[in-house]
Amino acid sequence: MKRIVRAECLSYIQTLPDGSFPLIYLDPPFNTGKVQKRNRMRVVQDEGGSRLGFGGRKYRAEPLESPVYLDAFDDFLAFLEPRLRQAHRLLTPTGSLFVHLDYREVHYVKVLLDGIFGRKHFINEIVWAYDYGGRPRRRWPAKHDTLLWYARDPGAYTFNYEAIDRIPYMTPRMVGPEKAARGKTPTDVWWQTIVPTTSREKTGYPTQKPLKLLERVVKVHSNPGDVVLDFFAGSGTTGEAAARHGRGFVLVDQNPAAIEVMRRRLAAYEPEIIELDATPAPPEARRA
Repeated sequence: MKRIVRAECLSYIQTLPDGSFPLIYLDPPFNTGKVQKRNRMRVVQDEGGSRLGFGGRKYRAEPLESPVYLDAFDDFLAFLEPRLRQAHRLLTPTGSLFVHLDYREVHYVKVLLDGIFGRKHFINEIVWAYDYGGRPRRRWPAKHDTLLWYARDPGAYTFNYEAIDRIPYMTPRMVGPEKAARGKTPTDVWWQTIVPTTSREKTGYPTQKPLKLLERVVKVHSNPGDVVLDFFAGSGTTGEAAARHGRGFVLVDQNPAAIEVMRRRLAAYEPEIIELDATPAPPEARRA
């Protein structure tokens, strides 16, 4: 199954049967209190342009339309709780849920998830660390997100150790050529750059996550032939990671801009497109 659904996520996932998905990855709003937008432009050759390029050619810059969403909630946990309860219901007996947040709300959501799943079902806190952007002078720069991993059954869940992508040793001479060639397994701190501005991977969605980050989650915590669910799908990174590694996907988002980005990005996989909501997305539903 490869499906992209435009719908308010809660109304749609309530229609799905119990125990349908072995892996659910969610990148919900971070409640930054800001309008999220990334300004983009393209350069077009134009003899009347003001930019000078190779061979004396002249160019002009044109702004590109960029997706925008308001990331602000009066009661963030009230918004998230019913959706997380549905995620719990939708997991298979050996399924896992990953919830991706930053420092603003992750601690409160951890307590909420403990109440839904039970504290013993919490397996890992994974820190995604990156080094990009500004550095304020009045506090330590915030350069990490957190992924909370909960298992439906803490004694029986999918964890494909051999599928882990290994990383280089910092001192390969100390471990010998065999270990150095194999590399080492990552810890619960994952160093991975954000999607670079000039990357072919870039879709223009404000909070797009790196494909390599989602590929690690998908490969280790699901099996070929499984179907992965993401109901804050945004730019569709979860879907691409799943499809690249022989998994299916169900991606849900209410924002028409997100649906269009996913439609283009995942066209090669010929997903089914379902339009259940023809109304503009309300501010609280707009998420990449």
